[in-house]
Amino acid sequence: MEIWYKTTLGEVDWQEVADVLRRSGLSDHTAEEQKKAFSNSGAVVFVYDGKRIIGVARALTDGLFQAAIYNVALEEEYQGNGIGRKMIQKLLEQLKGQNVILYTHPRTVLMYEKLGFRRAKTALELFEGDPSHIAWMEGEGFFLPKDYRFKDEIGRADMQGPAWKKEG
Repeated sequence: MEIWYKTTLGEVDWQEVADVLRRSGLSDHTAEEQKKAFSNSGAVVFVYDGKRIIGVARALTDGLFQAAIYNVALEEEYQGNGIGRKMIQKLLEQLKGQNVILYTHPRTVLMYEKLGFRRAKTALELFEGDPSHIAWMEGEGFFLPKDYRFKDEIGRADMQGPAWKKEG
């Protein structure tokens, strides 16, 4: 294994990027669409074994305060060797000083907690797309049940509806 990391967009085989994301179950977008998505991101990491791309990650960022990590994928045969952890660290180096949010599969929450990420109680998501994909995400545990309330929120007036709408 000759593992190395690249944080620039030059000379990337976008078909390999699309293939890694497809095999990981994260995206069915084309190589050209992946090129556009990664090019429009403020931080990127590509992991190579020799000349072959085996992992990818990207983040959207305003460059100062806020960033969001997306499309973290590592070929299955390379998982469990610290490569994914180093890939995230390389991405975070590019986001230094910023608040970072991350969307991940429920099965990888523990890995990100080990890297210092904490689960958020107030994060909300609005996804557009194919209803079957949304149903898959619900089935996989990406979402809390509709109208879910944490124990300390039950019965609170501010959790009964929009706070700016006053009855009467």
